[in-house]
Amino acid sequence: MLSLRTRVALAAGLGASIIVAALAVFLSVMIARTNLNHLDDQLDTAAELVELNADTAQLLLGRIGDAGAFAVTLRVHGAVTAATTTQLPELPDGRSTRTVDGVEYRVRTLTLRRDTPNPMTVSVAAPTVRAQTVTRTQQRRVLLTGAAAVLAATGLGWIFGGRAVRPLVDLTRRIGTDSLSPDLTGTGRGVREAAQLSAAVGAMLARISEARGQTQAALDTARTFASTAAHELRTPLTAMRTDLEVMRGLDLPREQRTDIIDDVLRKQGGIESTLTALEQLASGELAADRHGHTTLDLVELADEAAHDARRHHPQTDIAVLTDPPLPVIGHRGGLRSILDNAITNAVKHGRATRVHITAHRGRDHVLLLVDDDGTGVPPEERDAVFTRFHRGANAHRDGSGLGLALVAQQAELHHGRAYIDDSPLGGARLVVEIA
Repeated sequence: MLSLRTRVALAAGLGASIIVAALAVFLSVMIARTNLNHLDDQLDTAAELVELNADTAQLLLGRIGDAGAFAVTLRVHGAVTAATTTQLPELPDGRSTRTVDGVEYRVRTLTLRRDTPNPMTVSVAAPTVRAQTVTRTQQRRVLLTGAAAVLAATGLGWIFGGRAVRPLVDLTRRIGTDSLSPDLTGTGRGVREAAQLSAAVGAMLARISEARGQTQAALDTARTFASTAAHELRTPLTAMRTDLEVMRGLDLPREQRTDIIDDVLRKQGGIESTLTALEQLASGELAADRHGHTTLDLVELADEAAHDARRHHPQTDIAVLTDPPLPVIGHRGGLRSILDNAITNAVKHGRATRVHITAHRGRDHVLLLVDDDGTGVPPEERDAVFTRFHRGANAHRDGSGLGLALVAQQAELHHGRAYIDDSPLGGARLVVEIA
């Protein structure tokens, strides 16, 4: 496991190594070629001197030893007329590299006096060992300089890499705190990748925090559900137990037994209704914003709710007075819960014989109106009836006090509100705004 700083340093060293290697190869080739060209220039100069002093060279070459430093050979019609101790082979005009007596020479050959009957060929040579020694020395210096450059690049990569990765180190330090919501402000500033990582980590922590909040909300809802259910159900369950014990311990007449059984069934229905309402409230509390919302026809949904309500309340005139379509974006189950609870509340608690449902679109919301001709809601209770377990003065004694609380909750989930007003039918008007 290497740190990012070490990786930056190694990457800098590797990059420098590649560049230095390429430059070293290029410079080595150029150095070798330059030194060889320099040797060729020296041979050209020597050949020109021999050309200018050809007659004297024929007399003196045989008396001069080359001592491995140079070699000269003169030929006329292919026959050697003069040469140093080291005699060069017959070669065509030009430059070439030859090995003579185990020594490598660089040879320059040219023909003199081409227009005369006896043209002369001059071959001048010098050992390549000196040029090769100079070449190797210079190449070694290039390699040493390149190695030093690689080491310097690696060291600088380590130094500057520390500054380059400092935003990431700072980000890691802040994330490593015990806080679930660390302050990432300013981390990654000036470094695009670090800023992107900081933003991504911040978003991830926000999602984690949101999920944690949802989990806590679910736990709170579960606790509330349990405590509320225990509080609201204890009294009817105790009454039911008392009724059952009376039936078991006493030999009652048939009519009294029937009354007790009816009372138990009524309390059982009330318990079932309370549990259903509590479950709907808990589901509403855990519902995400706009989760499961689709485009639907509010008037068509109201027709369905009215049709079902007529079967349960055949004595009540329940009508939808708005023609479809009226499209809205909402949760089908939530809007249906508003309609069902509104109708049930009007019939059961308001003792209405007529319930009229209308809807129309306003400037920035849709208004759903449920009017009845029942007993209405006193003005001083119109806010309180939307709280949980609040039963109005005119409410039926078997009510759970959760119907209008469900209506208010669903209105809020649809970014609206619910309130009570006077109805032109003489009872109460429930107004629900849907954004």
